[in-house]
Amino acid sequence: MMMEKQFDTLKVEISGNAAWVTFNRPESLNALNLQMMTELQEVLNELKRDADLQVLVLKGEGKGFCSGGDIKAMLKMNGEEDFQHFMKVINDLSITLYTMPKITVSAIHGAAAGLGLSLALATDVVIAEEQSKLAMNFIGIGLVPDGGGHFFMQERLGSQKALHTIWRGEIMNGQEAYSLGLIDKVTAEGRVSEDTEAFVNMINSSPVKAMMESKSILRASRRSQLEQTLELEKDAQWRMRQTEDHIEGIQAFTEKRKPVFKGQ
Repeated sequence: MMMEKQFDTLKVEISGNAAWVTFNRPESLNALNLQMMTELQEVLNELKRDADLQVLVLKGEGKGFCSGGDIKAMLKMNGEEDFQHFMKVINDLSITLYTMPKITVSAIHGAAAGLGLSLALATDVVIAEEQSKLAMNFIGIGLVPDGGGHFFMQERLGSQKALHTIWRGEIMNGQEAYSLGLIDKVTAEGRVSEDTEAFVNMINSSPVKAMMESKSILRASRRSQLEQTLELEKDAQWRMRQTEDHIEGIQAFTEKRKPVFKGQ
């Protein structure tokens, strides 16, 4: 299969039975704006229909994997209608990735933060370099995780560790995230592409149909909870956007200073 369409924010390469999808907004550390997410959904839908493809890899161009949602783009949203549309695109992406009938891999170097980390955790295997920077850092701007962040953190860490990790919003390197149980493999600096390629080659010599049956069973049993969590996140995100702490968090971000939160 060859994808004929060219995308502004993504690069898609088909190699054998694997698709490599690269976030391609390096000037913004691959921050997710509406166009990028819409194009990603289009790509995933097309790849999903290709029975010859067995593996899907997500990676980032430039200095990092994905810095999260594009805050500048979000500041331009005009009211609740824009917000609801934005969140629907996010939710559809998370469900598509989680239930994708392929073995899905996130190959992380540099930053994987906020929504970028949520989407990475939606894949089956997360590989990150030792000095990568992973953070579920919504708390820093007075928000809660979205993109299924609560669900994926709970799956990987358990409820209590997930809660405390979300509350802290701290940046972890690859080794710290691996020790916590958040990611599946840590690799040396500069080696994530090579090690991901080795993993793809291993999958090629594995009984993929049996692997996919197990994935399908486990995902089917959890899909409704993911959908419920996404709806709860959407509602909470709208409420948090009205708070004084969120407004202060955004101002502090744009002014490049530490926020002063008041619990309001």
